[in-house]
Amino acid sequence: MSEKSNKRMVLRLVGLVVFMGVMSFVAVPFYSWFCAVTGYGGTTSEASGADVEVVDRTVTIRFDASLERDMPWEFKPAQHEMVLKLGEVGLAFFEAYNPTDRVIAGSAGYNVTPFSAGNYFTKIDCFCFTQQVLQPGERVMMPVTFYVDPDIVNDREAHDVTSITLSYTFYETELPDQTDLAQSETANNTRTN
Repeated sequence: MSEKSNKRMVLRLVGLVVFMGVMSFVAVPFYSWFCAVTGYGGTTSEASGADVEVVDRTVTIRFDASLERDMPWEFKPAQHEMVLKLGEVGLAFFEAYNPTDRVIAGSAGYNVTPFSAGNYFTKIDCFCFTQQVLQPGERVMMPVTFYVDPDIVNDREAHDVTSITLSYTFYETELPDQTDLAQSETANNTRTN
């Protein structure tokens, strides 16, 4: 091979590495956007309120809670299931407890199964929208307000869904700065009172 061919090959390989690096950087935000738009992978919708008609068909909502491997909290649903009509607003609570002697911040990832129901499971308000900070020995009840959009009956893949499982996994995150921490303590005191 000539020196010119070698240079071209090196440039192609460097270009391929740069392209792969850029694609891996944009893959996560693109996948998150795709899931939010389509409900793929059990990603739920968000709304500021329930502006839908309640229909006379029920769905059982089951609740599941887990922790990332090294997350030291205790975390569980306050109720294991509830039955709602499509379009009816539900309010469920999850309990978190920090049994350690240090302040721990956490965020919750979530999904819905079956995945076909993800686009119709709509959260109005949820503890998972913000980071949670628990003081040593603190126990809190965290609400999630939601409804299942009645349009689910018109979806070819989801129309026969009779039960939906809402799952959360808490993982430890970095503590916010002191100003944010003071505001979080105030919010936590309001939540538990």
